[in-house]
Amino acid sequence: MGYQADRPFTLYFVRHGVTEPNFRGFRCGGDLDLPLMDICCDQAYLLAKQIEKMNLRIGVIVTGTLIRTRQTASIISGVLANAPIELDPLFNERRLGQWNNRPIAETEELLKAKVTPPGGEAENEFHDRVSLALENLRPHLDRRPLIVSSKGVGRVLNDLLGGKDRMQVGNGEIVEFSVGRARGETQLRVARPHQA
Repeated sequence: MGYQADRPFTLYFVRHGVTEPNFRGFRCGGDLDLPLMDICCDQAYLLAKQIEKMNLRIGVIVTGTLIRTRQTASIISGVLANAPIELDPLFNERRLGQWNNRPIAETEELLKAKVTPPGGEAENEFHDRVSLALENLRPHLDRRPLIVSSKGVGRVLNDLLGGKDRMQVGNGEIVEFSVGRARGETQLRVARPHQA
């Protein structure tokens, strides 16, 4: 069952900047806590300047506890006049166990088939955790929150909010989720504002 909106809201999602495994095309789960590559701090800064220019009126940044997401959130906050940052470990990426540091192509079909990585987190557990994180976000929805997290979290958020396709989000990419009600049902519009 998806997220039940009691009122319309807009939230934004940003995938953190590039880590070394991302750069090499390898898996980097939530149980692998790595910093951004130095050059990718610049990527996060350019994204933040883009967000500032778009005037999205973000009132709070919510991020997980992983170094890469906290670094990205901090850079964005600094550009957005020190927008407040709140940490929620429920927004951390899925734990991938033995699939960490393996080429993405080796495990992509297994992930799509909802196979649990050895020593990692089951898809349904990850889905439930992100669902709880989304519930925790309810008090912030009037503030047009920006969630800074990882690719898997973006995919599950899209699913929970009513998205139809398996969402892919690139490093340093922003996605806008606009949720409304029509005919008693939650309606979702997804946009990638920097591509508009």
